[in-house]
Amino acid sequence: MVRTRGDCSISELANALDVSDETIRRTIKPMVTEGLVEKVHGGILLTEPGGQEPPFSRRMQEHVKEKSAIAECIAELVTSGDSIMLDTGSTNAYIARALRRHDNLSVVTNCTEIARTLAPVPGNRVHITGGELRADDSASFGPSAIEFVRQFQVKYAILSIGAITIDGDFMDFHLEEAEFSRAVIAQAQQVIVAADHSKFGSRAFVRICDRQLINILVSDKAPPDGVSQVFHDADITIMTPSTRLSSFD
Repeated sequence: MVRTRGDCSISELANALDVSDETIRRTIKPMVTEGLVEKVHGGILLTEPGGQEPPFSRRMQEHVKEKSAIAECIAELVTSGDSIMLDTGSTNAYIARALRRHDNLSVVTNCTEIARTLAPVPGNRVHITGGELRADDSASFGPSAIEFVRQFQVKYAILSIGAITIDGDFMDFHLEEAEFSRAVIAQAQQVIVAADHSKFGSRAFVRICDRQLINILVSDKAPPDGVSQVFHDADITIMTPSTRLSSFD
């Protein structure tokens, strides 16, 4: 069932197999241990092959509390009337929802989900890039998307990235995402990376930029000590729900 659908809830499996929820939980426990499936709140997901990013719809169901906490932190940084750029990503989708408390935002994004979330807010001006629309997350990429963002100068660029290595490198799974992020970085006064703790110590396919171009890292937890020191040396400010805006000085 999981291979067919990609994900299943505990209750769906219990009903389909006519057993209790507890029987399903016991049954899937060794499957999780063996890495065949991933446990998420209320269900399981098919494990992705190494080095591949899960689909956008699945990522929206993963680390929900962590992404929501990150979104609340960024909603404290941004104020009504600010100008922002957001790239595509599940974390940025949660951030867009938190930003609905502000109005009169000037927004540039390549993600239709983010544009749809923020466009109805009174006073907001939302600009969405052109380019080839990706089926997975309805985000646009390509030369026309990059040329579009170069028309704007914004206060904040908010990046939802794929991985942060133990050396403190910021990475993404796709070249077009990294290229778009670099274009966004060049148009912002301050660059914010939004990443939950699961990104620390992981790797993706493409390196995005030098650490010195990032101003703020927002996560649900502080990075491991080694990564924290690298960010300290690069003058990157760390923001978490427990510390709010603080640096490792």
